[in-house]
Amino acid sequence: MAKPTVYIDGEAGTTGLQIADRLRMRDDLQLISIDPDRRKDPAERARLINSADAVVLCLPDDAAREAVSLVESEDTVVVDASTAHRIADGWTYGFAEMSADQRAALATSKRIANPGCYPTGFIALMRPLISAGLVPTNHPATVNAVSGYSGGGRGLIEAFESGEAPEAYRAYALKQGHKHLPEMRTYSGLDHAPVFSPSVGRFRQGMIVEVPLALWALSSAPTKAMIQDALRGAYHAEQFVQVVSMDKADVLTALEPEALNGTNRMQLFVFGNDEDVRLMARLDNLGKGASGAAVQNLNIALGLDESAGL
Repeated sequence: MAKPTVYIDGEAGTTGLQIADRLRMRDDLQLISIDPDRRKDPAERARLINSADAVVLCLPDDAAREAVSLVESEDTVVVDASTAHRIADGWTYGFAEMSADQRAALATSKRIANPGCYPTGFIALMRPLISAGLVPTNHPATVNAVSGYSGGGRGLIEAFESGEAPEAYRAYALKQGHKHLPEMRTYSGLDHAPVFSPSVGRFRQGMIVEVPLALWALSSAPTKAMIQDALRGAYHAEQFVQVVSMDKADVLTALEPEALNGTNRMQLFVFGNDEDVRLMARLDNLGKGASGAAVQNLNIALGLDESAGL
C-alpha cells in the first residue's frame, strides 16, 4: 500500500518548519516539498496541492482561502493552520480532545481547521465546566495569557532576537478585537466572547493561559474539588492533555511557561480555594498550540497512529 503524501504550503514559515521537522523522518508517510525557487509560483503550488493526499496550510488567512480554492479533489485532506476557517461551515475544529465525538469527526473530515494556541488552553479549561453546568453560558469570562514571542510570527521573532524590541513583557490586542475571540466563544459554549488579555514575554516559545473564576459568584456554587473533577472527567483518557492533581498543584508556588516546549502536551491546573480559583493551561504555543496539533490532526485524518511524530 502506497504511503500517503503530504504537502506543506508555507513550509518556510515558523509553523511550517516545525511541522516539516516532525514529518520528515517518518516512514509511514511521504513529505513532498516545493522547489524554494518556485514557492510563489501559483501553477506549481496548485500542482503539488492536487498531487498530495493531504495538504497543511501554514499561510496568512487570505492566502489560505486562495489555496483551498485550488483544491480539485474531494479526497484531499486539508489541515489549515490559519484563522480563516476555524468557525466556517464545512470545517471541523481540530481540537481532538474537545469532546467525546470530536476525534471521530476529525477521522472522517477532509477540511480541518487547526485551533489557535490561546483558544486551545481556554477551551480546554472552560468547555468542560460549561458542559457540566458549573459555569453558566452567560458567564462574563476573562482570560489572561502570556506567550513566547514566536507566536507573533517572523516579524516579532526578529524584533526580539535582534534587540529591536527591548522590553521583557508586552501586552497587546488592547482593543478587544483579537482574531481568536470567535473560536473561543464558539467552542467553549459561551454566549459572549471573553475579555481577553494576551501578552508576549521575552522567551521564544511556551505559554500559560489563565481563567480566573470567583466561585462564590456562581449560582451553581461549585467547590474547587468540583472544578477539578469536571476537568479530570473530561480528559482522564487523553495522552496529550493532563489534569494535574490538586495535591501536586497545591505545593506549587509558581508556574513557568516553558516546561512543555517541544512537546504536544498540555497541562491543566486548578489553583486557589473554594471561594476563588485560578485555572491555568500550560502548553507550547508552537507544539499543542500549532505544529503538534496539526500533525495530530493529520494523523487522525489519514488513519495513522495519532501519536506518530509527536
